[in-house]
Amino acid sequence: MQQKQINRATSFLPTANRAGINWKQPNRTMAITAALALSVLYILYTFNACLLSSINRTLKQVPSVGSATAATTIERPTAPTQLPQVRILGSIVRIVPLTDDGERLPAGGAGVASGTNTSDGSPKYRFLRQQGLRPSRHLPDALIIGVKKSGTRALLEFIRLHPDVRAAGCEVHFFDRHYGKGLAWYRHHMPPTIEGQLTMEKTPSYFITRDAPRRVHHMNPATRLLVVVRDPVTRAISDYTQARSKKRDMKRFEELAFTNGSAGGVVDTSWGPVRIGVYAKYLERWLEAFPLRQLLFVSGERLIADPAVEIGRVQDFLGLKRVVTEKHFYFNSTKGFPCLLKSEERSSPHCLGKTKGRNHPRIDAAAIDRLREFYRPFNQKFYQLTGINFGWP
Repeated sequence: MQQKQINRATSFLPTANRAGINWKQPNRTMAITAALALSVLYILYTFNACLLSSINRTLKQVPSVGSATAATTIERPTAPTQLPQVRILGSIVRIVPLTDDGERLPAGGAGVASGTNTSDGSPKYRFLRQQGLRPSRHLPDALIIGVKKSGTRALLEFIRLHPDVRAAGCEVHFFDRHYGKGLAWYRHHMPPTIEGQLTMEKTPSYFITRDAPRRVHHMNPATRLLVVVRDPVTRAISDYTQARSKKRDMKRFEELAFTNGSAGGVVDTSWGPVRIGVYAKYLERWLEAFPLRQLLFVSGERLIADPAVEIGRVQDFLGLKRVVTEKHFYFNSTKGFPCLLKSEERSSPHCLGKTKGRNHPRIDAAAIDRLREFYRPFNQKFYQLTGINFGWP
């Protein structure tokens, strides 16, 4: 009877207790887990707060450049010992510039080429550094060597749309004016690049400089050379138009292009705008130093009429993937010149500048015919040397 009463009393207890399960154990495990999680969160919070506080204190102590940007601008130090430092959890971290823009010019290079800006303005090269992708300056892999007033600036701006191309913004004139300053000086004027990018420079006067082929070959026999050419008569008029825009009292084109000042006279080959158009004469010098396969001839006419096609050839020649295509261009009917939908510096559509696509002055038709007759045999020689018929009248 007593055993039956005990069984009846225990029947009211939960099944788990009758089975001998201890409910206090899971509760203790959950409490320990929660405590550990809170501890980890507290440690992470403390570390990050300490890190941010250290950086913030250091930045406040560094002198600023101008009150408007005092909170975000760090003055570039003049010597390595003046570089700002940050103490983080007992370790010293030195803040250094991404590029070497602050380095001094090599000896003998105090003078900078006119209009040349050695600083790099691209934000991604100022602020971004990935491990193993340290920007550095290199001598150019390719040169746009000419020809003046044939579309060299357009070619440079168009090919700079390619992410794997970095080019000096201004004409450095190393191989014609500053060669005595040395290759270290020249390299300093190149933009910083990362591995896999190609360095370029454009100076149209290289094409007609007698010593330029030998000098370029001495720098690098594998240098790839780009030559932009156009109808030499149109080129001469464009050259004259540019000069007259700077000197309003210049003589008429006909007076300068012919020895007696009229279309009936002898063509004056001593006048620069006429002399430059004799392309074959200058090309022969370059072919003495470089094989034809290392030169690419770009049609200035096609560069304006269909820039995507010519830039496609340029990308192939430079061993680049065809990234620059029709989507990067639009045609400005007012200027009669192709413009860019975007570029490295600007994301909005823009043209190359007011100096591009100038209206040419009216030239006597007889003078044009006489010049075409003069250039015809030289053009034929140029076609033979390049293996390309440009179809000039």
